Amino acid sequence: MNHPTCNEKAIHLFMELSPYFQGLGDPVRQQIVALLIDKESLNVTQIAEHIPMSRPTVSHHLKILRQAGLLHSEKKGTEIYYRLEMTEAMLLFKQLVTFVEEECS
Repeated sequence: MNHPTCNEKAIHLFMELSPYFQGLGDPVRQQIVALLIDKESLNVTQIAEHIPMSRPTVSHHLKILRQAGLLHSEKKGTEIYYRLEMTEAMLLFKQLVTFVEEECS
């Protein structure tokens, strides 16, 4: 039976993290994540008050973060509120680090 090498498995885990890295690959999106770390949830207007960009631009960045799996959105009345959802990303990242430390050293 052909078993994947340490590097192949590490690369596979890294590639699973790729959408998260892409989502975080922009300084504006990093600012949004940093802002939401301390908040339970915020709507676009509240986020735009802290980010020096227009509301439509902030909405675009929120969409990318949501598609990357880093944000959860919930509609309350006429507003959509966003909160961080990084559990899966953190688990995958921990898996990669643990695998490299324990299996590839």
